[in-house]
Amino acid sequence: MARMACIAAAVLCAIFGLATAASAHTANISSSRIVPEGSGNYRVEVGFLGTDIERMFAENRQDMTDVDLTESGVIEAMIGKFIQKRVALQNEEGQVCPSLVVSVGEDQANPSDSRAVLRMQCSAVPGQIFYNPFELLRAQGPRAKHLVSIGEKGDESTLTEAQRNGSEPAPGQVMIYPGDAPIDLSKPLLSPWRLAPKFFYAGIEHIVTGYDHICFLFAVVLWASRAWPVVKIVTAFTVSHSITLSLAALQIVDIPSRWTEAAIALSIIYVALENFFTRKVDGRWRDTFFFGFVHGFGFASGLIEMGVPQRAIVPALASFNIGVEVGQIGVVLIVVPLLVLIDKRFFNGERNLRFVQVCSAAVASAGAYWLFFPM
Repeated sequence: MARMACIAAAVLCAIFGLATAASAHTANISSSRIVPEGSGNYRVEVGFLGTDIERMFAENRQDMTDVDLTESGVIEAMIGKFIQKRVALQNEEGQVCPSLVVSVGEDQANPSDSRAVLRMQCSAVPGQIFYNPFELLRAQGPRAKHLVSIGEKGDESTLTEAQRNGSEPAPGQVMIYPGDAPIDLSKPLLSPWRLAPKFFYAGIEHIVTGYDHICFLFAVVLWASRAWPVVKIVTAFTVSHSITLSLAALQIVDIPSRWTEAAIALSIIYVALENFFTRKVDGRWRDTFFFGFVHGFGFASGLIEMGVPQRAIVPALASFNIGVEVGQIGVVLIVVPLLVLIDKRFFNGERNLRFVQVCSAAVASAGAYWLFFPM
């Protein structure tokens, strides 16, 4: 009994640890648009999240002791300098183009983001010009991503059929990560199918850091001790969430994120409480099939946040969805054998009722936390 209490308490702490860390579920994505303006001039528009601003103030707290933040334009100037120091146009030898902060303010296209506009003069910098945003990525942390666009916004009516289906490179967007090479502005950005591996890894990351989805899967398989019910659970979840993921990513259906987050939290509470009333897992694929439609919209938010260009939507959607499935299967392959091991080590090969109840209560509490304090 004491051993069971210790094990359950450890699981309880782990679940609440995930709940308090749930903010990591939001990807750290910044963006930039680089517009050549002739004579070696470039306009660079950098979009960033509020968390980047908070980090900037934390990093420069010592330099702000004598600064009056209530004075007009002071905060904007500090933000502009923060961005200016972390993005650069440079040549292969590392010689940097001089830059000037033009403006800092709200991004009209994305009200939750801010935007800094820089002008960079590269006429005196010899050789090919590269874009280097990696100091900004380092400031954002290990999960940072940076979406780069080249040229003014516009439609894709001038693209060839080969460029549309991804068989030839075309101007557009590319997602870069820490460790990638600087972008050579003289070359076309990656074609859609070459972008696919990045979206695949993003799908895996979305599951591994998606603590709400992990809690849902954990609660659903808590009574599972055989492979076949787990196969049905995972398959049903895959089928349904793939449908809504596709509908949302293709912009056919649009549901406000606050509704999706609330519905996901309620699904977690439901499957956790269900463990108190039944031990049967053979029919739980119905739960995962129904709630998979809800979780699909949650998965779609991670894909949409990456700003997928329309010409890349098919390979991006396919590879992201496969990444989600790989991450999901990985979670199940860890959780189910671990539960069986706990059965053999502590409970004579049987799934312990109190252990399941404590774990389910922890998951339900996490779901309630996310319901009232959305991620």
